[in-house]
Amino acid sequence: MRALLVVNPAATTTSARTRDVLIHALASEMKLEVVTTEYRGHARDLGRQAGESDDIELVVALGGDGTVNEVVNGLLHNGPDLDRLPRLAVVPGGSTNVFARALGLPNDAVEATGALLDALREDRERAIGLGLAAGTPGTEDEAVPSRWFTFCAGLGFDAGVIGRVEQQRERGKRSTHALYLRQVARQFLDEPHRRHGTITLEQPGQDPVTDLVMSIICNTSPWTFLGNRPVYASPKASFDTGLDVLALNRMSTTSSARYATQLLTSSPERGPHGKHALSLHDLTDFTLHSKAPLPLQMDGDHLGLRTSVTFTGVRRALRVIV
Repeated sequence: MRALLVVNPAATTTSARTRDVLIHALASEMKLEVVTTEYRGHARDLGRQAGESDDIELVVALGGDGTVNEVVNGLLHNGPDLDRLPRLAVVPGGSTNVFARALGLPNDAVEATGALLDALREDRERAIGLGLAAGTPGTEDEAVPSRWFTFCAGLGFDAGVIGRVEQQRERGKRSTHALYLRQVARQFLDEPHRRHGTITLEQPGQDPVTDLVMSIICNTSPWTFLGNRPVYASPKASFDTGLDVLALNRMSTTSSARYATQLLTSSPERGPHGKHALSLHDLTDFTLHSKAPLPLQMDGDHLGLRTSVTFTGVRRALRVIV
C-alpha cells in the first residue's frame, strides 16, 4: 500500500521524537511518503494532490482537528467518490482531537497509531457522512467557497469564542481548556445579541424559526471534550445520519447558566433542553440567515463573519480507517 502521511509540526501534543517513532511504525507496514506542512492550507493542498493521484490509497493526518479538516477538504475538492478517493486515517496530535475521539480512537498518538495499524491489518473501515457549508445563493455571501466539516460548525456565540481563543494563541497563549472557559465568559459579557437573536433557520417545507441567538451544527456526538469529559450538544448526532442542530433563542444570565450546566452534565441520552432550546435531528438541507454579520466556525477553525450560510448533510462522503 502506498500512503501519504501529512504531519503538522505544530501539533501541540506530539514531540519531534514521538513523531519519528510514529513515522517509523507506519513505514514498517506500508510504502510511506511523509510531508510536513509549512503553511496554513498546506494540508488541504496535499490532500487534493492525493485525491487526484492514481496510486495513493491512504492519507494519514497527524495533527489536530484543523489538520484533519484541511486534509478532508483537499480530498473532497472534486466531491465525494468512495470508489476512487484514498481512505483517511487520523493520528491525534492536537489539544482536543474531537474527530479522532468520535471515531473511537485513543487520544494518545502512540496508542492511536497501534490501533490504526491493527485496523489496516484487519481491513476495518467505515463510510462516514460529513457536513458541507456554503454561501447562500442570492445573498451577499453567495460567492463564499463551500467547505466541508467533520464534526461541527457554529454561527454566532461559539464561533465568537473560538475567534477569541485564536487571538490569544496568536499572542503566545497555550491552547488549554482554561483558556477556552475564560473566553466563553468574555464572549458572554460582550455578546450584543444574547437577548434579541438575529438568526433565522430555514429548511424546505417547514416554517422558519426566527430570533435565534446561537446555533451549533453537529455531525457527530460528542460535540467537544473538556479534558476527558465528553460534551453532548446533540446526543443523537451521528456520522451515519444528516446534521443535527442545537439553537438557543435566549441567553440571559439565568438561562445561560442553566444551559451551560446542562452541557457540562450532558450524556448520550440527554443534551440541553428547555423552552429556549431548539433541537433538530438528521437534517439534510437548511440555511441560517442573520440580520447582522456573525462569526462562523467549522471544526474549531474561525472563518470570519457571515450573514447567510447553507448547510448540507452528505452521507457516505468518505472512507475512514477505524
